[in-house]
Amino acid sequence: MKNCIEQLNKAFESRVRLGIMSILMVNEFVDFGTLKQQLQITDGNLASHLTALEKLQYIEVKKQFVGKKPNTSYSVNNMGKIAFGEHLNALEQLIKRSA
Repeated sequence: MKNCIEQLNKAFESRVRLGIMSILMVNEFVDFGTLKQQLQITDGNLASHLTALEKLQYIEVKKQFVGKKPNTSYSVNNMGKIAFGEHLNALEQLIKRSA
């Protein structure tokens, strides 16, 4: 069982990061406001978790203007998809071994 735990990615231990990645995995791009609304967290909390995932190079940021308003959107990149997939596989193996 220890081996499964070692395969879990520390970047996804936070429920907020787990939520961010889950949302981004099923959407091409998601803007900041939508993430905030779906996760029901503060701007600062969301921003800090997004920054952490960006530093790990798991997500990409797209800044643009919609009309005259700035809009920031996020997407998961290939490295993030692989890392998150491996994390989910490790969780699944842990659950299977525990049952």
